[in-house]
Amino acid sequence: MQQILPLHSDEDVVRLRKQVRDSMVAMGFGLIEQTKIITAASELARNTLRYGGGGEARIARVCDGARQGLELRFVDAGPGIDDIPLALTDGYTSGGGLGLGLGGAKRLADAFHIDTAPGAGTTVTIAKWKLF
Repeated sequence: MQQILPLHSDEDVVRLRKQVRDSMVAMGFGLIEQTKIITAASELARNTLRYGGGGEARIARVCDGARQGLELRFVDAGPGIDDIPLALTDGYTSGGGLGLGLGGAKRLADAFHIDTAPGAGTTVTIAKWKLF
């Protein structure tokens, strides 16, 4: 089952963090894995607000053979990303932040994918897997 949460304010980011934590606990993820994905989710949600003008987060429990996981998808209709490799470079920022959001989220997740084009918005998908 997929949950869709709006991302239009800082309060929405707080709600997202809580929902991700609750989902991770329910699936039996340990504290370290929870912290990694909550941190990545927070960074990506803030990017959705700051650079994409808001959007939504989709949370889904997923299965792939002997492993189960949590997939988070961040969707916005903003300006898109011109240069993905540059955007993933630590220290690069187009908005005055620390420039660790996308690259940091990629390092914290087990799976990471960006679908974007200039003028066409951005979708960032991350996942954390657990063997059962």
